[in-house]
Amino acid sequence: MFKYIIDEDLELRLISMEDSDEFFNLIDSNRTHLREWLPWVDGTKSVEDTKNFIKSSMNQYGANNGFQAGIWYMDKIVGIIGLHQLSWYHKNTSIGYWLAEGFQGKGIMTKACRAVIEYIFITLGLERVEIRCADKNFKSQAIPERLGFTKEGVCRNVENLYGNYVNHIVYSVLREEWV
Repeated sequence: MFKYIIDEDLELRLISMEDSDEFFNLIDSNRTHLREWLPWVDGTKSVEDTKNFIKSSMNQYGANNGFQAGIWYMDKIVGIIGLHQLSWYHKNTSIGYWLAEGFQGKGIMTKACRAVIEYIFITLGLERVEIRCADKNFKSQAIPERLGFTKEGVCRNVENLYGNYVNHIVYSVLREEWV
């Protein structure tokens, strides 16, 4: 299984069925925090829902179409980072992520994104990585900005968050800018 050690406290691991209870408990204990920016939170009502997500993630990885990795900080799952679908023809992908509220402000997500971007460019050999963030989600926007992504523009009313449409800011970095 995919495992990427970032430093002595931080690693990324593909999520597996063994993680389903802990993963669900993390979501459940951060429900209000996560719901502000993630449309799937209300649909995650049980460990079974989490298991279904993990199955889907395992299929995604098996089909060579991206992955979903748990972010493990001091041997505790604190969030997730993953690739949305890969375009092997165009050699691009986009990154999605979330972090439990109590673990923000420690540099965890910046380190996790940096590791995933290295993997995308060096191991997968892709040419472009994109991150999209809601235009009012300033904490999420800080990640690509900190990592030197280019702000490309705004997609208007692109995501329905519980009946409210939000704009996304599109950020990207190219292989030649990173490596």
